[in-house]
Amino acid sequence: MTAHIDGALATWTTRGPRPSSVSYPHAKATKDGKLETCKPIHRLEWKTSKTGESLVIFSGGLPTDKAGKTHSITVLNGKSTTVLEMEHSVVDFVTLCETPHTADYQEPYAIVVLLQNDLVVIDLLSPGYPCFENPYPMDIHESPVTCCSYFADCPSDLIPAFYSVGRQGNKKVAGFSEKLWPINGGEWAPASCSYSEIILTGHADGSVKFWDASAGTLQILYKLKCSKVFERGGVAGGGAAGEESPVAAQQLALCAESRRLAVALPHGHVLLFKFRKTETHGETHVIEVPMITDTLEEETSPEAEGGRSMSFSRGADSVEGENRRSGVWGGWSSLRVRGASGTGGARRAAGFQPALVALQPGPPHAVTALTLNSSYGLMAWGGDRGVVVVDMSRRCVVSALCTAALYHAPRHTERQRSPSLDQMEGPGPGPGAGGGAAAAGGGGRAVRRSRSQGTRKLHKCLSTASDVYAAPSAPQHSLLTTRQYCSFEPSLPQTMASMEYLQITQPNDKLDSSFSRSRSSSMSSLENISQEGIQCLAFADSYTKKSDPTTLLPTLWIGTTLGSVLTMMISLPEADLRHTQPVVVSTSGGPIFRLRGSILTMSFLDCNGALIPYSYESWKDDSKDVRERRERTPTKQSSSSSGSRMSPTPGPTECSSTVGDRQFVVIASEKQARVVALPSQNCVYRQQIVETDFIVKAEIVSLKDSVCLVNYLSTGHLAAYSLPSLRPLIDVDFLPLTELRIAKTFCFSNRGHGLYLASPSEIQKFTIDAEFCQQLNEMLGEVFLARDMPEPPKESFFRGLFGGGARPLDREELFGESSGKASRTVAKHIPGPASGLDQLGVRASTAASEVSRAHQMVVERGDKLSQLEDRTERMHSQAAEFSSSAHQLMLKYKDKKWYQL
Repeated sequence: MTAHIDGALATWTTRGPRPSSVSYPHAKATKDGKLETCKPIHRLEWKTSKTGESLVIFSGGLPTDKAGKTHSITVLNGKSTTVLEMEHSVVDFVTLCETPHTADYQEPYAIVVLLQNDLVVIDLLSPGYPCFENPYPMDIHESPVTCCSYFADCPSDLIPAFYSVGRQGNKKVAGFSEKLWPINGGEWAPASCSYSEIILTGHADGSVKFWDASAGTLQILYKLKCSKVFERGGVAGGGAAGEESPVAAQQLALCAESRRLAVALPHGHVLLFKFRKTETHGETHVIEVPMITDTLEEETSPEAEGGRSMSFSRGADSVEGENRRSGVWGGWSSLRVRGASGTGGARRAAGFQPALVALQPGPPHAVTALTLNSSYGLMAWGGDRGVVVVDMSRRCVVSALCTAALYHAPRHTERQRSPSLDQMEGPGPGPGAGGGAAAAGGGGRAVRRSRSQGTRKLHKCLSTASDVYAAPSAPQHSLLTTRQYCSFEPSLPQTMASMEYLQITQPNDKLDSSFSRSRSSSMSSLENISQEGIQCLAFADSYTKKSDPTTLLPTLWIGTTLGSVLTMMISLPEADLRHTQPVVVSTSGGPIFRLRGSILTMSFLDCNGALIPYSYESWKDDSKDVRERRERTPTKQSSSSSGSRMSPTPGPTECSSTVGDRQFVVIASEKQARVVALPSQNCVYRQQIVETDFIVKAEIVSLKDSVCLVNYLSTGHLAAYSLPSLRPLIDVDFLPLTELRIAKTFCFSNRGHGLYLASPSEIQKFTIDAEFCQQLNEMLGEVFLARDMPEPPKESFFRGLFGGGARPLDREELFGESSGKASRTVAKHIPGPASGLDQLGVRASTAASEVSRAHQMVVERGDKLSQLEDRTERMHSQAAEFSSSAHQLMLKYKDKKWYQL
């Protein structure tokens, strides 16, 4: 049987020059008596069954008026014709049969259809030819991966929890075949590693997938859709033409112990999810993050006085209105949160459920760094314009600072006059006392430092906002919020105070040409501050203050794109007041350290060089007991107050002095790495990793009983250094940096493992652990299982004698020289007399190999016999011991009566 370009099927005999029959399965006769024109048939299979009816399966062949709209597979079973419509175009298909021999009855039972975007398996033994339910998603062209996170040695109960909620979401849908998935094969490896590994992949459609990557496996566990947080119409309409999806996952931050997940979206929105095992119905809290610009403005709002938020912005409402009218951006306002507060809530499926949505108004503010700490109850992210700190417990903005504000040290006079969050170093006075101080100081005067876009000069201006007065007895929420603006007029008021420049310490290191602008009070310094973004964030309990070397303070460490390392001190209330009292943050002012290139990672070691684990709050199931929600779960490091926090205890020999260095902070940039002692802030080790190139990815990981710094360089090399000494361990040529996809998805994890996206649909894992490499072959499973070939059907004597029935023919027999055609060869090689010697040499080498193989087998047999002899002798000794024990037991109870036993 042959398929033709006009949609015809022709049946031929092996000896006839013309087809015995020609049919058009989908062509119908028109009014003129002519048949409709049909599209070509691209793929054809002809199978037989024991019932005597043939099964003809082909793709295409539909009439021309339907072929462009419908993708189909046609099944001709006897006189019945069934057309199976497909959602996508058919690439290929194959029929699954009981036997592979064409001379026997094949008995087809399923069709595997490869579509452009899917894989479908059709059940041929059930009425109506239903599809088998796929055991896992089969979307071949999945939404592109935008970011990756890799967690090795994560909590062991995490994978079962993700798998259980993933199975709950895959509810059985009617219309599928009741039979099991027909494709099987492969087997798991008997050996496995003792720890769990999880991979998180963020996709362009807003989905986040969780994968089990333990040992040599990769299995989908759970899929989270960020688009379900928003209304469907808002997600579809968000963003201007040509922009990426407004819900694409750009940054991921997972606290595996507390099971909290933060996802950053392209516009600057950040979503916070909490894990729950059961389905719930509730509201999603929504907060608006103040717009951050490159203009520094100290804005004292009642929310800041109450400790809920603090922002440095410039006329957010007016700027937003101008840009929206001009069409600069338009995707953020159309995103509407489902089940927001005041709407009655929405149903939430089991798994990660939205707990907080932070919306970023104004122009897009891409998030380049994202982190959270469940022990503090804080979440922080940063971008090109500044850093934002959000209180996850109270669901409010704690701080929103531009990069220039991080260099502004708080002054004591301002801190006494107004308890602004960015100016407080510790727990400040209450709202009443702060209000009195502000009133006594002459009103809430706001002074901001800005850089004019035309002249690049720094002007000082007085805010035109009126003072805010509040009665001491009035509650916090009754205070009115007053925006403070500043106009850039040529003629400034006579009451203007003298100008203050931002004094930044000149760094000791001489920067290269790409970072040649120095930090000073000059115009170029102000340009650098405005162009500086946030690249790395890390929460840690650290000895930040030189003046107080014995106090361990909760701190947010900030790394910028120009190599500066800054800190923000965090003052947390007591545990019983955590949900009622605000969190206070204060900037330290000026960079603590300066490195060449952007800061890539920061981590902390104790005085013995061991990695300090981050503090976290253990996860608890909220559905078990409502009363447990009001109680704080014991954390690895207590989150009640900075005074009661566990500190890295100095060793008896290494750190004998109570005022000496107690910590090391490891900082890696695009060019170099440093180990700095705290609280003295002295650089004890440094390493210049690259000069002209740059580091793509750097991470501090634990490997066996030690800690090391692992780097992936732009030259394609992998370089590892010991900590804290920064001695080179390895430097190998690993992977050329040929595509941006590799740089965006390259990540390291503990145990020396890492991964990157090798292609748009392939994840490549690697390791630098030599011990794991030796065990890898035992962990890898088998994709295919070898099976014995079924025996071909036996041909009867009379059938072979008279040539009845069909015989298997190969291509050479039909179209080759045996069919009567001329030979396609021009010259024929005739071996000479030397061929006999070659054959003799081959035979001799074969005989030698057989002799060596036999000798090897004899040696192995002797080893096995010796092992057997050892086992027999061991069994003999064990039997003798057992006999003696039994004899002693018999003597013990021989003379005793039954009532004495």
